[in-house]
Amino acid sequence: MNKPTSPPSFPRKRESIRPVPAAAEWTPACAGATRRLSDESTGMLLGLIGVAIFSLTLPFTRLAVGGAAASIDAGLSPMFVALGRALAAAVLAGAWLAWKRAPLPPRAALPALAMVAVGCVIGFPWLTSVAMRTLPAAHGAVLVGVLPLATAMFAALLGGEKPSLGFWIMAILGSLLVVGFALRQSGGTLHAADLAMFLAVLLAAMGYAAGGGLSQTLGGQQTICWALVLAAPLLLPVVGWLAWREGAQIAHAGVAAWTGFAYVSVFSMFIGFFFWYRGMALGGVARVGQVQLVQPFLSVLGATAVLGETLDWQTVVFAIAVIAVVGAGRKMQVKRA
Repeated sequence: MNKPTSPPSFPRKRESIRPVPAAAEWTPACAGATRRLSDESTGMLLGLIGVAIFSLTLPFTRLAVGGAAASIDAGLSPMFVALGRALAAAVLAGAWLAWKRAPLPPRAALPALAMVAVGCVIGFPWLTSVAMRTLPAAHGAVLVGVLPLATAMFAALLGGEKPSLGFWIMAILGSLLVVGFALRQSGGTLHAADLAMFLAVLLAAMGYAAGGGLSQTLGGQQTICWALVLAAPLLLPVVGWLAWREGAQIAHAGVAAWTGFAYVSVFSMFIGFFFWYRGMALGGVARVGQVQLVQPFLSVLGATAVLGETLDWQTVVFAIAVIAVVGAGRKMQVKRA
């Protein structure tokens, strides 16, 4: 009698669980519609969101330091705004890292994190706060138009990216337009506020390039969060001393000043970098850095809406010219390492 035969058994395929790359650790809900886009296109879109957030930094910084008020005493001091906003963002970053139970960054990441901390956490906020004390936000916004060129330069130096000759020509031409605008607005000479803005741009570009490269392995969120946390021990005693020395001025600061301080702390120093570094990790530092070409124009509009500054046609023409030239450079080839 034949025994009943059981159906043949096949080895079950084991489902493999692959770790999510650090550069893809987070994608906002709005990116669901971009799944069919290339990494470069998605990176450009996320970079544009970050730039839109950053574009309001100068108007709200000017609001925070009282540059738009009838009395300069109505605002906070530039140093307190610059360092206080970084410390406030560091608190948010520490809470985020604890919530995610993020591991400590590797030692190899510390130099890049230090450049992010010096350039984006301390240098750029401090120098722009000083400049916005006397410089109209619309004027400062166009000066920031040199950021794409500076970011591409640091991307080539730090990240091994190789922009084409056409890319460099367009970026340099756009920067010359920016410098020409600054000279024209300053009566043919650069004032201290202009120089502070240019130095701030260089430091920001260094931080952007270092952070954008590190985001490819560490992730955009952890990059900015660890940079903020690592800078916190240096910031805490200085901000505490400023709060004690400037207690009267802080106490008399108006609602407008604190509104500006809140924006630059939560959005400019924290949330904006989530989009920005994620976009750079996907699309490349030099390429996505060119999205900053829209920042001067958005900042000019923001200065008009937030501060009520006069929007003259000459500023608009220069901003559009910078956008057009650097926009042409965006179409040029950039080889990534």
